[in-house]
Amino acid sequence: MSVRTLVKSIQDIMRQDTGVDGDAQRISQLCWMFFLKIIDDQDQELELLDATYRSPIPVRLQWRTWAADPEGLTGQALLTFVNDELFPELKNLPLTGKPDDRRRVVRDVFEDAYNYMKSGQLMRQVVNKINGIDFNNLTERQHFGDIYEQILNDLQSAGNAGEYYTPRAVTAFMVDRIDPRPGELLFDPACGTGGFLTSAIRHMRARYVKLPEDEQQMQASLRAVEKKQLPHMLCVTNMLLHGIEAPSFVRHDNTLARPYISWEQKDRVDIVLTNPPFGGREEDGIESNFPQHFRTKETADLFLALIIRLLKPGGRAAVVLPDGTLFGEGVKTRLKEHLMTECNLHTIVRLPNSVFKPYASIGTNLLFFEKGQPTETIWYYEHQVPAGQKAYSMTKPIRLEHMQPCIAWWGGPQRTGREETPQAWQVTAEEIKARGYNLDIKNPHTVADNHGDPEQLLAELTRAESETASLRNQLKAILAEALLR
Repeated sequence: MSVRTLVKSIQDIMRQDTGVDGDAQRISQLCWMFFLKIIDDQDQELELLDATYRSPIPVRLQWRTWAADPEGLTGQALLTFVNDELFPELKNLPLTGKPDDRRRVVRDVFEDAYNYMKSGQLMRQVVNKINGIDFNNLTERQHFGDIYEQILNDLQSAGNAGEYYTPRAVTAFMVDRIDPRPGELLFDPACGTGGFLTSAIRHMRARYVKLPEDEQQMQASLRAVEKKQLPHMLCVTNMLLHGIEAPSFVRHDNTLARPYISWEQKDRVDIVLTNPPFGGREEDGIESNFPQHFRTKETADLFLALIIRLLKPGGRAAVVLPDGTLFGEGVKTRLKEHLMTECNLHTIVRLPNSVFKPYASIGTNLLFFEKGQPTETIWYYEHQVPAGQKAYSMTKPIRLEHMQPCIAWWGGPQRTGREETPQAWQVTAEEIKARGYNLDIKNPHTVADNHGDPEQLLAELTRAESETASLRNQLKAILAEALLR
């Protein structure tokens, strides 16, 4: 049975359980169960490689102890064990205090997790299906990685997936342009399910990880925070699937809840890659963590202010932001002035509204900037939907090859030899300043559609309305005559 078929059969079993209501609960349920199987498979591999290694999970709570035997615990006994022993103990695991403590990972995952299933028999069926996947088998793990991404995509029907979903082609493009290397501190302050992290891990392994030390250096340099429980759990599981031994760096927290001034020199990072939630509004009091001139309830603006602070001199960032940030006034104007003063905002890639469909239909932009030098010139690049396609959609999503024209134009790591094209143009910082820091600059090479002379159009409209009235009167006369017969 393929992994895809297996996951589908698990979801079908869960649909029969009265306790599991809807996609979000089903995915949450699937996730903590997969997490325990994945970490147990990883533990068994680590135990073989290192005689001193100890699992973070007590022996009787390990997957291999209570779940691996297909004839093992079932029915009410299984439910009682999961609800009264497994969950309470994993939520309260004592920590060692070490920075890469795997116990913290387990505790964070189970902190707000919940067992929705009410039938112990159906739970046993699900457990036995999950036992069919060997996460130490690289091929199976890669297959499951694809399935896992599909599960993340399925979250759309849970209603709010757009909050933590960025199309894979967009994350891959941003990572490719930023080009992270092992040892560079890389931070995603609103990491969702870990799309930027997994893209960065794949990028570094493909290009720079040659020795075990490179891998260790890369894993030790990742940082991430996610506020919501479900995406946090999905992200941690995603990290384990990608062979990250200690995903305790993925913190379950709200990055914005920490006072702006408390982010010190030691907290600075080399790279920020993120898609902060936009359209969101922070709870009362969060904005008071920020300096007066940056205070707002708009989540994306607060994140932008923080990202500028967090970058080391020479640090670089790629951030997804909505059109509203580009043309907004007030706090947004002050933020953009601050950004262009503190950083070289060298490139803005404008994306069509359909990139984030079906989660949202909103104009988005990819802002690329480097800390330490003020902005002198901004290059704009307008990404266009492929010829013959009206828009991106669920069935025809954006793919990395669609970004190739932009990659070819980019000019390599130093961005040399850039030229104006029908898709690309540049604007000076002086021009931006004169526009009151409105960055919403349309492509000057696009000729506005000529809809004709207004006077002529009005005359044609009047004539058409007159013809319609005449036809209506004729129809009335015919009907009246017919009724009199």
